[in-house]
Amino acid sequence: MTKTFSQYNSAITSCKDIFIKKMKDYGTAWRILRTSSITDQIFIKAQRIRNIEDKGTQKINEDVRSEYIGIINYSIIGLIQLELKNDTRMELPADEVSKLYDLHSNEARSLMENKNHDYGEAWRDMRVSSLTDLILMKLLRIKQIEDNKGETLISEGVDANFHDMINYAIFALIKLSEEE
Repeated sequence: MTKTFSQYNSAITSCKDIFIKKMKDYGTAWRILRTSSITDQIFIKAQRIRNIEDKGTQKINEDVRSEYIGIINYSIIGLIQLELKNDTRMELPADEVSKLYDLHSNEARSLMENKNHDYGEAWRDMRVSSLTDLILMKLLRIKQIEDNKGETLISEGVDANFHDMINYAIFALIKLSEEE
């Protein structure tokens, strides 16, 4: 588990670095996005990964790692947007966004630790393509929850699905780095 914790921290640090650099370039323009738009952005990234996995080729010179990083960062954006749903500010201070990023990535890491305890790191024996499929399934669940106006009868909410997608995408990044 110590190895996983170290690999997880390394992956999330790389993701945050990219997130902060893009925020410096674009500000917090993502504040305009509704949850459904964030879900669609993640869907596009996950679908591209699946298409590349299925076809075995790609025409755009951008590897799937960048798509998994995008899934992680858009999932964190989704969590921030859910938290700030009544906050009308379009531009947020960089230090506030950095703290929110850390808060939500730490929540995802804590969830990962708890699940790894119970499941015994079963993800290490999974295929990367299965992790992609799980992300797509979580997206379809979120879309259904959105179509139901956020209401669920027994299921976890949108936030739990964002946390799971963060973890699946980090697992994929770890597995891809180990394959090299």
